[in-house]
Amino acid sequence: MRFNTDSSQMEIYDGNQWIGISATSGEQQTGGTRGFFAGGNSTNIEFITIDTTGGATDFGDLTTTFWINKCSASRVRGLIHGDRPATTNIDFITIAQKGNAADFGDLTVAREDCVGVCNGTRAIFMGGGGVNTIDYVTISQTGNAIDFGDLYQHTNHNASAQSKTRGLSINGANPGSSNIIQFITMSTLGNSADFGDSANAGYGASGCSNAVTAVFNTGNNGSHTSTMNSVIIPTLGNGVFFGDLSRTFYGPGTAASRTRGVIAGDYPSSSTNIEYVHLATKGDSIDFGDLVSGRGHWGGSSNGHGGL
Repeated sequence: MRFNTDSSQMEIYDGNQWIGISATSGEQQTGGTRGFFAGGNSTNIEFITIDTTGGATDFGDLTTTFWINKCSASRVRGLIHGDRPATTNIDFITIAQKGNAADFGDLTVAREDCVGVCNGTRAIFMGGGGVNTIDYVTISQTGNAIDFGDLYQHTNHNASAQSKTRGLSINGANPGSSNIIQFITMSTLGNSADFGDSANAGYGASGCSNAVTAVFNTGNNGSHTSTMNSVIIPTLGNGVFFGDLSRTFYGPGTAASRTRGVIAGDYPSSSTNIEYVHLATKGDSIDFGDLVSGRGHWGGSSNGHGGL
């Protein structure tokens, strides 16, 4: 791969010649980066346009009730995975088109709250339910997950974040509050490795990221907290304090664009709060709008996060 200074374009060698790398964006497909939230002990799916502010809109319904679940996404598809009681269910939606979810396939191991990351080609599911399993699917093709490797320490109710190359599993319960951050290289197979430690341990966390910065709530650290931490994904190192949410959030759904991270919902209060942060600058969250219905312990993602 190289950067052509004459054309100001990234190029890749196909074995015979250098060709330009083309890409589409969430903005081109939906008029703005679309975030979605799903599950939370219901079949409901809601969506927002992350680049604006305002209330969420009904998207459609899942094939079954999901609870204590997470989500992942490519530019085109959103996946919903993990459930209590533990199942292997994976549902999918087409993000640009409102409508009901369909069955995608199955995880290799039944579990709740398995976090997902995606580089546009692979969606990878890490941990959840007290297991150290990492498995993956090719997101453009429906089918069952395949073994990827193992987390070096299993976690549950953890957060995730991604760049184009790295997937992060952050904090979680093991069985108490953990501050461990683990990472994988998404284009390869293998076990996770140590990234660093977050500034605050916690579980019931969720994360959002662009290609550089990951921001995640702490969740529960003896009690529910409003604290957010951040890490720089391309480097290894410890997390730092980012700012505070306006209230405590536990088990929220999260989604991201290139500039914003969005946090929505809460357990057990079933809050309708949606808040956002500017990923490039540390600071407290800002009001975004409200969900159609209050829920928590659910998942969210977008067609414009840092892995795409």
